[in-house]
Amino acid sequence: MKRLLVSSVVALVATLSLNMSWAADKNFKLALQNPKGHPLEMGAAKFAELVDSKSNGSMSVKVFAGGVLGGDAQNVSSLQGGTLDMVVLNSGILASQVPDFTVYDFPFMFGSAEEVDKIVDGEFGKALHAKLEDKGIIGLTYWELGFRDMTNSKHPINKVEDIKGLKLRVIPNAINVDWVTALGANPTPLPFPEVYTALEQKAIDGQENPLTVIAANKFYEVQKHLTITHHQYNPQSAIFSKKVWDKLTPEQQTIIRESAIEAGLYERGVAREKSASALEELKTAGMEVTELPPEEVAKMRELMKPIIEKYADVAGKETVDKLQSELATLRK
Repeated sequence: MKRLLVSSVVALVATLSLNMSWAADKNFKLALQNPKGHPLEMGAAKFAELVDSKSNGSMSVKVFAGGVLGGDAQNVSSLQGGTLDMVVLNSGILASQVPDFTVYDFPFMFGSAEEVDKIVDGEFGKALHAKLEDKGIIGLTYWELGFRDMTNSKHPINKVEDIKGLKLRVIPNAINVDWVTALGANPTPLPFPEVYTALEQKAIDGQENPLTVIAANKFYEVQKHLTITHHQYNPQSAIFSKKVWDKLTPEQQTIIRESAIEAGLYERGVAREKSASALEELKTAGMEVTELPPEEVAKMRELMKPIIEKYADVAGKETVDKLQSELATLRK
């Protein structure tokens, strides 16, 4: 009788432990750097809505926007440790985990958003995300930040030489430091949550980001000059903790992945729609806008070529050749 009682207690404790673990797995935390109202935050809200709907309320997602859970590097570390469930971030940042992701930070690599869609949603993008699994990360799909432009508080940029000497914030990775250096500017790597304060305190002269980011974060309050350069395009990786993922049922995994893909398509549409309205918003807010002339863009491209050659070795010849081959096919 005692054995039976002990056995029953053990089984009950095991069941309770399983249920407690299961309950924890149903409530997910999603972190991103951009604030409420930005297309990425709207995409995250859509993702939460889809997960709730597809799971009939058995799974929920809480969105932590605006970098409140720390910078990207901290978020990735938490994701790998299983204390954070999901992150949406610039794909190029993942080069610290898998060097191949460096290709997503190559200047002037993509000519249009349509090209990006074909690449990231196809075999190339999926293959890169698959390489993250060994690092404790599940790559779900790609969202969008968009084409990057420059702002500064010093003077208009009408030619490449005007960039020289500016202290510009860059995403904290090597290729971004190098391409800013190649333009004669002084790169300052900073986590995104620190950028506004650094601009406000004049610790840096400027930064570069898509128009939607500039508008959503109110950089117009601390920056006077905006230059349309479109020098780089940022796909965003929606990634999930493998430690958490492995505890989910196949059905739950399917809901998460399908919701991320659907929310990503929604987010890309919003991002592209808001890009045009963001430009008007920035003009209305008092920013002086210039567009870098084609001949100056050509100069910038030439200055970037050695950087691309250098980091082709970092990303790996096979990866770079594959991307360039697929782009060449799309452009025929």
